Amino acid sequence: MINPVAGAARLRDERDRLEALIARAVPVEGCGPEIPVAPARGPSRSVTPHVMMPDPKHKTGWKVEQTGWRGFKAAQAIDIFDQLAIKAARREQEPPFTKGQVNAARLYRDLVERHSAGGMKLASLEGRVASGSGKGGEFMDTFLAEGEAIRRMQRAIGNGVAMQVRRMRPSARGGKSARNIRDRDLVDAICLQGKSFRRVLEVHGWTDSARNTRLIMSALADVLDRMQGY
Repeated sequence: MINPVAGAARLRDERDRLEALIARAVPVEGCGPEIPVAPARGPSRSVTPHVMMPDPKHKTGWKVEQTGWRGFKAAQAIDIFDQLAIKAARREQEPPFTKGQVNAARLYRDLVERHSAGGMKLASLEGRVASGSGKGGEFMDTFLAEGEAIRRMQRAIGNGVAMQVRRMRPSARGGKSARNIRDRDLVDAICLQGKSFRRVLEVHGWTDSARNTRLIMSALADVLDRMQGY
């Protein structure tokens, strides 16, 4: 026989769980009204999209400019930098990365993601441009400008090594399995692939100790400083 009190309690718990799930899926204030409630997206934050715009005053002729549909912002899933800032706030501490460093990381991610998606569109437009239709030229110019912006940021990242095996004792780095972690690999893993610092250390054979985590976070901060002035 079903206990009515227990059944009512289960129903309340399920209702509370669903309400919390929907609340987390609702786009935050400032986002466009057409953005749907999406439980699979999880918690999100409002962001202002970036686009490449012609700029005669700039030496490259292009600039990164913020935009948004009718002044609204887009919704984006919370990333690792948000998670770190939330954890720091709970401890009443400052976030481990500055606003400028985070902006550089997110700009790099946005440019790479949009540029990769634009490659498919570019392929479909090449035939039209070659046939003399004249369509797609503006998109191609923007696509090329984005590619150059990405290359400049990657040149700022450089070919350095964030964590060098020879500078650490075997006991500190995790033994003979540890290998160098390049700056570029670190940036791509954190900014593009959304990996945690612990996961980056594990993949490269390093012990995910508190000391190693601090070192790799400091290394990323140094690289992001360089990327701010790309």
